[in-house]
Amino acid sequence: MTEPNYPGELASPQQIHELAEEYRKAAALLLQLGRSGKPLTRAPFRLSAIHAIELYLTALLLHRGHNPNQIRKMQHNLAERTERALEVGLRLRAKTANHLQSLSQNREYLVTRNGPELAATTSQINRLTATLEEVAVKVTFLIAPSLRTVQQADAAATDKV
Repeated sequence: MTEPNYPGELASPQQIHELAEEYRKAAALLLQLGRSGKPLTRAPFRLSAIHAIELYLTALLLHRGHNPNQIRKMQHNLAERTERALEVGLRLRAKTANHLQSLSQNREYLVTRNGPELAATTSQINRLTATLEEVAVKVTFLIAPSLRTVQQADAAATDKV
């Protein structure tokens, strides 16, 4: 009996990028639901934003030839993903790179998911938003040529049908 593939193991960088885009859009909508002075109301935004960032970095690593199993072993470690992404050409502002490191060091993914008592200790909303947007724009730019090729191939296939 063969073991089933791990979800996402066979996904292309473009598919992971598309998923990241959807989480980024969801984060933008969830941000509007948060209420000032109520940190827990920002938790759904935070979780979606952090997950989108993780997916963008994963898409770039896959695009640059990293093995999906090695990426999965990083778990939710944004510091390690960022380090690998920087090695393959991602250029981030120092403030953004430092924020990605602090997201891992402060375990914000876990705090956001499971630690309502720690909600007030997480990074500022505007910093998380800025980090998400910078990662999204810069990763998209780096993998854009292959995204356009996939879109063109999809359009050509549709035209033949």
